[in-house]
Amino acid sequence: MISSAVFLVVALDAFRRPQVAASDPKSGAGGFPLVAEAQLPIFWDPNTAVGRENLNLDTIAGAKFYPFRLRPGEDSSCLNIYEPRSPRVLGARRDFLEMGRFSFSESIQESINPWLLLEGASADGAIPAIGDANSITYVLHRKVGDVLEVGGARLRLVAALEDSIFQSELIISKDNFVRAFPGEQGFRYFLIDGPAALEGPLEEALSDYGFDATATPERLAAFHRVENTYLSTFQALGGLGLLLGTLGLAAVLLRNVVERRRELALLRAVGYRPEHLRTIVIAENAFLLVAGTVIGAVCALVAIAPAFTEHGGHLPNPSLALLLLAVPLAGMAASLAAVRAVSRAPLLETLRAE
Repeated sequence: MISSAVFLVVALDAFRRPQVAASDPKSGAGGFPLVAEAQLPIFWDPNTAVGRENLNLDTIAGAKFYPFRLRPGEDSSCLNIYEPRSPRVLGARRDFLEMGRFSFSESIQESINPWLLLEGASADGAIPAIGDANSITYVLHRKVGDVLEVGGARLRLVAALEDSIFQSELIISKDNFVRAFPGEQGFRYFLIDGPAALEGPLEEALSDYGFDATATPERLAAFHRVENTYLSTFQALGGLGLLLGTLGLAAVLLRNVVERRRELALLRAVGYRPEHLRTIVIAENAFLLVAGTVIGAVCALVAIAPAFTEHGGHLPNPSLALLLLAVPLAGMAASLAAVRAVSRAPLLETLRAE
């Protein structure tokens, strides 16, 4: 019983999402420290001298912009409690697609750079699109290869990103975007390769466009909080069950010692001192408690080893360690209390009953 409960509590902790390093090109941030969105379309290229002058970015250095066209729609991430009927769509330029950043969990065909699948063509006229795996599966209720209609355009999902900042959108190529949504002009969505400290200066310089920049680790943390909250809820329920089970086991151990009071009294009569009896009983029960906890924890660690490695091998949180430590301590405390009660019982009456 103890082993099963420990297995459940430890295994759940392996699926927590850790903090993402924005500098890793294959992480969920794609190596971009900042992501931004503008309320009004920007028609100038902020990477050119003319564009920087017109956008009041002359004094801001060290930022490389990767602009996207944006068709507004419903959020397709876990932050939306409703099923989106018309998700947001981004149009990515070729320079972004050729970089090959981010990691993919699945694609419709093997490719070194699945982003380039967005420039392909389908026999039925469907536009190739890429989305985040979590959003595709759990929010849109689709899979790679499925077709969905957005704003009159048919989009075919050709690949799925793995835990990325694009959980709120679907991505197609800029050329297909222009053909499918000709009414959406300019650029409103940006990935920015530069120091995270530029967040404030960029918002101030582009305030006329309603420019809102966010650190990519913060954007991912917002998505992860939803998943981690669910895990914490189930882990708390499992921990409560483990503690209740431990209390039940403590009651069993207490009854076991009380039922053996005659044998323990006989040991006292032949020369064993009370501290000897405490050592014997606690050693017996400690073996059972520690063995159950260790077996459950080891089995859980073996089962979650792939997820543990995939998520960076982060250690369990301190509350989990305290919970596992409380199990044997509670059982041994119950055993110690039982032995003390038996040791104080009248020796002659107990032996006479024996």
